[in-house]
Amino acid sequence: MTGATAASLSLRRLLEAAGYRIDDRPAGVRAYRPRDRRAILVVRGTPAPTDIEPEFPNDAIHRIIIYDDDPGEPAKSLGAEHGIEVLGPTNLGPALGELLLPPPDTPPPDESTDSEPLEAPAHAIPEGERTVRPRLERRDAEALAGLDGVRFTLRLIPFYVAPYRVRVPTPHGRPGPASDHLVAVNALNGQVEIWEAGERELVGAIDEPHQRLDPALTELESRKVAEAAIRRRHTVSVDHTEQHGGTIVIERRKVPPAVEDIRIGVSVLVHVPYWYAEGPDGRLVLDAVTGTRTVPDASGIDGVPL
Repeated sequence: MTGATAASLSLRRLLEAAGYRIDDRPAGVRAYRPRDRRAILVVRGTPAPTDIEPEFPNDAIHRIIIYDDDPGEPAKSLGAEHGIEVLGPTNLGPALGELLLPPPDTPPPDESTDSEPLEAPAHAIPEGERTVRPRLERRDAEALAGLDGVRFTLRLIPFYVAPYRVRVPTPHGRPGPASDHLVAVNALNGQVEIWEAGERELVGAIDEPHQRLDPALTELESRKVAEAAIRRRHTVSVDHTEQHGGTIVIERRKVPPAVEDIRIGVSVLVHVPYWYAEGPDGRLVLDAVTGTRTVPDASGIDGVPL
């Protein structure tokens, strides 16, 4: 067994004892500790930091590469540019103590711990109430449209609506408090909206004459779209400070919630009212709840002829 191999095995055992999850990767060994989102790559040879950067977990905040040979100043500078701390035999000793220190046992008062499993919220849509009540009557839509000689039609657009619970990272990379929301996916064109509880009143039926449209997307397709949109919506900017030699590097990184920090409940098909207006001056579509104008030629929502 070579000295480098023995040192790598010893380091692996130390990291595992410090609470890191150990995985064998093509570049070497990856150690990741979810509690403080610290990721370490122990690599063979001296590949460029940018070549092995994809080996880091997407939600890692602190990123360190440990080489078995000193990588040289160019590699350290390149790593610093990408927010990666580069270590080798000559500077590993002083940094190792920090890497092996356990994260704080007690989180700040406004933060939860990742030891608390996140569960999907309970069903949020009352049984039998599957239509959003319009707040804008026909006369309101006519006043907002400001068009003369137009014909108004109320259409009920299908949305897959599901409650979800998310725990977003804090500025220090720790998991923050969980919050509940509703994700609504337009079942015609895949557009996603995030609703808050109480924003829309659900009813069993509405009196205004209307057309009710059927979904073009499946529930499974809508959930894939919803998951991606939720991660984008709750991505936060994290300022991460590291010292590379005598230089202090402050990096601002976009960090989405981890996979285990998002839980989506059961989806329900809900119909949302929109006013369609068409006349000599063109076509206009209004959200009958918020009064927001949509793009007239948007796929799906405005693809049905009047």
